Amino acid sequence: MGNSPLMVEYHDKEWGVPVHDDRTLFEFLVLEGAQAGLSWQTVLNKRENYRKAFHAFEPTKIARYTNKDVQRLLRDPGIIRNRLKIQATINNAKQILGIRKEFDSFDKYIWGFVGGKPIKHRFESLNEIPATTRESDAMSKDLRKRGLRFVGPTICYAFMQAVGVVNDHTTNCFRYDTV
Repeated sequence: MGNSPLMVEYHDKEWGVPVHDDRTLFEFLVLEGAQAGLSWQTVLNKRENYRKAFHAFEPTKIARYTNKDVQRLLRDPGIIRNRLKIQATINNAKQILGIRKEFDSFDKYIWGFVGGKPIKHRFESLNEIPATTRESDAMSKDLRKRGLRFVGPTICYAFMQAVGVVNDHTTNCFRYDTV
């Protein structure tokens, strides 16, 4: 996962821990989409700036962003200043609100792809971990059908790993049995 203190702390305390909070799930979906073409280290280094720039990832606030907000975000050196990713975040916030109405929560929707229980893989090495799975393919397809962007199968699988929908800690990792 990386050797920087921030990456180690993220791995040891957060990565793969099951998340059931709508706002946190949205945060990870945004951050995983922001990572497209970049390293997780880059995104993690900017995470606190993202929280400030995007109203702590509160979808109801982000859904109301206007072009003025897009311009503000494009000038913010604390985040990844990619117009398509910024616009996707705003669009996705709007779509998440629709998902919440339909499923009562974004949490119920996301966890529905795995029957409400984390998938616990038994990988012995990092080389065994896939980039996508049947579940991430289904999630990506459904999210895209609902109008979300930057939610391809690889992004969805990284999201699923981050929020504990799947446990991809290797069997020799001290976190494997604890999450």
